[in-house]
Amino acid sequence: MIISFVWAEDSKHVIGKDGKLPWKLPNDMKRFKDVTTGHPIVMGRKTYESFPNGPLPNRLNIVLSRNRDYQVPDGVVLLADKSQLCDYVNPDDEVMVIGGSTIFEMFKDDVDKLYLTKIDYDFGGDTFMTAIDYSKFDLIEKKEGVMDDKNIYPYTFETLQRHN
Repeated sequence: MIISFVWAEDSKHVIGKDGKLPWKLPNDMKRFKDVTTGHPIVMGRKTYESFPNGPLPNRLNIVLSRNRDYQVPDGVVLLADKSQLCDYVNPDDEVMVIGGSTIFEMFKDDVDKLYLTKIDYDFGGDTFMTAIDYSKFDLIEKKEGVMDDKNIYPYTFETLQRHN
């Protein structure tokens, strides 16, 4: 299986504030949807609870939680340990890890691909992206984000691939 990280961060590596994204960036939401649709997504409980409308459609939603009694709706998989992942995904699946920081930390030595939105702004926050050794990755795509009346912060989409 291919492990990919999908996230956005500000200029100080903030990925969250009070359990939410500290910014509104519709183009990043669209990219997130384009990148993750059709793939299993793996997240922690807090990330899962941050979804206003429940599980994300057209994706297998997998929640990692130490609380084995945590209640998830039908169709959502609850795992207590990342080693159980191979019981629910195919060997050739690209598994999208979407946060939060504890889950990124858990998978950082296994990650093959990074889908990063860099927002050139300091929002302040309480949740930061886990440190990644970028020297182990090659930048394979970089796209300057388009700013408009709905996307008011400068941003860049980057895709990186781990060296073989």
